[in-house]
Amino acid sequence: MSDLLDALRKAIETSGKTRYRISQDTDVAQSQLSRLMSGERGLQIDTVERLAKYLGLEIVIRPKRRRGKQ
Repeated sequence: MSDLLDALRKAIETSGKTRYRISQDTDVAQSQLSRLMSGERGLQIDTVERLAKYLGLEIVIRPKRRRGKQ
């Protein structure tokens, strides 16, 4: 899940929008965004989905690639 949260952090940083604006537009508390950005805390999946949609991200779950032949 850390890769997903890292992608959200990067999208927030590069969005050109303030945390206040993102908070107002998504109904995610500024305190949650601050904790996310500092790496202090994760988010509930519904919050992750809401932020991803707002930031134009698609969450894709796929099987992990295996290394070598088995």
